[in-house]
Amino acid sequence: MEMLNDHCGLDRDPRGVVRLTICNAGALNILGSSVINGVRDGLEMLATDRTIRILVMAGQSEKSMIGGADIKEMAGLDQKSAEAFITRLRDLCEAIRKFSAPVIARIPGWCLGGGLEVAAACDFRIAAHDAKFGMPEVKVGIPSVIHAALLPRLVGWGRARWLVMTAETIDAPTALAWGLVDMVAPPGGLDAAVEHTVIALLKCGPEALRSQKALLRQWQELPLTESVNLSIGVFGRSFLTDEPKRLMQGFIDRKR
Repeated sequence: MEMLNDHCGLDRDPRGVVRLTICNAGALNILGSSVINGVRDGLEMLATDRTIRILVMAGQSEKSMIGGADIKEMAGLDQKSAEAFITRLRDLCEAIRKFSAPVIARIPGWCLGGGLEVAAACDFRIAAHDAKFGMPEVKVGIPSVIHAALLPRLVGWGRARWLVMTAETIDAPTALAWGLVDMVAPPGGLDAAVEHTVIALLKCGPEALRSQKALLRQWQELPLTESVNLSIGVFGRSFLTDEPKRLMQGFIDRKR
């Protein structure tokens, strides 16, 4: 594993699949300021690498991808430092959400608070059979903020309200039923489930996927008519690459 910095490890395979591992963050991969900064810096270094087709976010420990934000650090904050802390976490989530290639969250064990916000910023969430999810912030005197705002878009207002206001934990099958995760792996099968998604994405045009991800991000924020009309130009620009001609001709040739 190549270390981009103390908290960001990298494994790259010949297919253009990169696994970014959050390192040296304790047994539960907790997000303190130094970890947040290290992972964000790593993502920013990778953001301009057009050879990356898929990014997999993982934790060094099998107990968690990210267990949450560092309560010990947060306990010492005041208003100004609290806003600076949560701004750093927002910037990390945005670096993931705006990463041009698809991002898969590999989720074993606990996925809580800031960890669930990071996972929500990813494009796909693949969970272990025994993963647990929750937004426990209100139990420690703070609201769930920043990318918790993605939760109503994923699971609807009622279930998002349940998560952020009761602070109760849900299991992986519930998360799947709610639409919080895309796949729950059988015991011992988390990496195989991630690979299943990787293979599906690798069958698609990489530039088309980048365009599709950018469109989806805009669709989250724009009114419907604007979203529809905006996509016409994106469709046209896809023909500036060789992907439509090459992949469509391959499809036609297979049908003969």
